[in-house]
Amino acid sequence: MRDDSRALEGYKSALTEPVRALFYLTGNSFGMFLSASETLFQMFTKSTFFYDTMGGSMEKGDGNPMTKPWTKPNKKKMKLTFRLAAITTVIVAGTIGVCALFDAVFLGQYYILNKQKELKNALGTLNTAVEQGIITEDSFDVPFERMCNNGNINIMIIGPGGNIVRSSYVESQWFLRELNDLLLNDFSTGEVLYQDEKYAIQQITDSRMQSEYLVLYGMLSDGSYVYMRTALDSIREAAMITNRFFVQIGCVAVLLCMLVIIIVSRSISRPIKDLSRISREMKELNFEAQYMPTKHTTREVDELGRNMNELSAVLEHTISELKAANNELQVDIRKKEEIDEMRKEFLSNVSHELKTPLALIQGYAEGLKEGINDDPKDMEYYCDVIMDEADKMNTMVKKLLTLNQLEFGHEVIEMTRFNVTELIQGLMQSSALLASQAGVDMELENQEPAYVWGDEFKVEEVISNYLSNALHYASGEKKIRVYYTRRGECLRISVFNTGERIPEQDLDKIWIKFYKVDKARTREYGGSGIGLSIVKAIMDSFHQQCGVINHEDGVEFWLELECNK
Repeated sequence: MRDDSRALEGYKSALTEPVRALFYLTGNSFGMFLSASETLFQMFTKSTFFYDTMGGSMEKGDGNPMTKPWTKPNKKKMKLTFRLAAITTVIVAGTIGVCALFDAVFLGQYYILNKQKELKNALGTLNTAVEQGIITEDSFDVPFERMCNNGNINIMIIGPGGNIVRSSYVESQWFLRELNDLLLNDFSTGEVLYQDEKYAIQQITDSRMQSEYLVLYGMLSDGSYVYMRTALDSIREAAMITNRFFVQIGCVAVLLCMLVIIIVSRSISRPIKDLSRISREMKELNFEAQYMPTKHTTREVDELGRNMNELSAVLEHTISELKAANNELQVDIRKKEEIDEMRKEFLSNVSHELKTPLALIQGYAEGLKEGINDDPKDMEYYCDVIMDEADKMNTMVKKLLTLNQLEFGHEVIEMTRFNVTELIQGLMQSSALLASQAGVDMELENQEPAYVWGDEFKVEEVISNYLSNALHYASGEKKIRVYYTRRGECLRISVFNTGERIPEQDLDKIWIKFYKVDKARTREYGGSGIGLSIVKAIMDSFHQQCGVINHEDGVEFWLELECNK
């Protein structure tokens, strides 16, 4: 426990010693450095260049340049030359100061740690020689001497019987007496830097020679005693010399940097002033001013000048583009107005679509209530009309809700891979009775399986809508053909029906809500004009295409779905 306390005190001493050295150095080398820096700064601030740089002039005053010695500067911010000079001076002085600080704080400790490492390595080498049995052999003489000379280490190995096994001292007996004195006097007060069961490392001071040493004492693997000693150079003296050198070099470096920066900054600021003048003229819309590069300017400044020349040339074109953008803005405003009109038209269409079925329901309901006709068949007819119109309104409302969900992205899309041929076959079988009643011949040209990616239920709704329109508008030969066309990575599914063509001016409008090419015929089979809008919204949610093509003998509606390669 006592040994641990001594070791702890040794570590505390090792940590506090550099701090003491730092305070010692601060009063000497750092003081010299600060004094020299202050002198240079006073010389600089008293020069006329300082006032030219700051944008003012000297006036009569107290002689102190920091208490209003010049008139009010023309600019609130300092000029580039002074800024560069100040920053460079601070960086150079700060770098030198940091180096001196690290030197004062860490150099001594770093030196001692390296010495400890050398002693530990030497101990390891001796243990290896003992284990190999060559510690007393002549073959170990050269490695032993090299180890002592390279590390500046004095080593003595004493056998269990008190005999000297190996020593780097010329007069070993004299050293034994000296070692005995050290053991009795200095070891008790020395600072323990490291200690374990085998050996200890201690920093001691020879009171007679007033010298500091680092010693290692302990036992080798064969029971022999080992004592190593290496002298510690005067760290404080070395640090003072180093910091003194830093101060001298720093003063010269700061002075040279200030001179160089003044010259360089002037060459940099001159073309910048020219560019500033050109920019002011450009602000006044004078695009004739041009930057002319010189051989003394830098590549970056020349590039900036060329860019300003290009800016001057492009600015007129930019103004014309702004006018074009203004025209586009007017177009956008008109589009917004069109959207507002479409919204009003939508409300009008909804009102119109609901007006007719509501009028029919109201009329037939009043007829039933007032008992206009007591014939059971007529009463049943009235009820059928009311139910049919209510069903149409219900269907239209559901479609509007579906369309709203799709347009606002609230509908969940479940992309799966499925056989579209099987889906179409099922839809055609479901529509077979209606086709037979209408005398329409339906044909699926592609019977082989075709796998595509999409939401199967929504694809079914799209194709069902196409087939429903084809059944109601088929005329002439009354044929419906469904076929596929592969287009790259997509499969185009087409539903063609013979009959009248859609007018060209209506091809882009049929996807709009409530738009009807033939309103009378659409009303006849219960259409609301929302089906194709739902088709377009579904395909947009798939990020796929759909469309319509007029042929000589009919109309083709198509959609595209992603398929495997």
